[in-house]
Amino acid sequence: MEYRIKYTTMEELPSWIELVHLVAWNFPGLETEALLEEYKNTVIKNINCKSAICAVCGSKVIGILLFSTKYNMLCCMAVHPEYRRKGIAKSMINEMMKNLDLHRDITVDTFREEDPKGIAPRALYTSLGFAPDELIVNLGYPNQKFVLRAGDAGISE
Repeated sequence: MEYRIKYTTMEELPSWIELVHLVAWNFPGLETEALLEEYKNTVIKNINCKSAICAVCGSKVIGILLFSTKYNMLCCMAVHPEYRRKGIAKSMINEMMKNLDLHRDITVDTFREEDPKGIAPRALYTSLGFAPDELIVNLGYPNQKFVLRAGDAGISE
């Protein structure tokens, strides 16, 4: 399977949103059409700021990642269920890292340890050097912050 990692353009937006609809059940804050519309507007802002990365296979978006340079964080990431465990998430994170300040901690909010939704993302972040940090509530859902300490950002293929 051939895929490429790229900065998202408005051309990919419909396919991006299609993927979000497929995986929305797994993401707090995307439960209603109004919330999905708000998310779409956030994606457009990120596209304009060059902080939206996608993985594409042909013209189909199979992976999505939003990040913030201001907060030095990975904000949102998902991979199409049929394309998981093929290195797509790691490839998108590698591209994101080129844009973040490696002299500052990098954070991501994910599911707590006891949450079954958190098994795969927690394993991925841990394998990349992120460590569990404080317990938080994000969008009304119990989460945990993971931190990649400044200077530990040695993520590679």
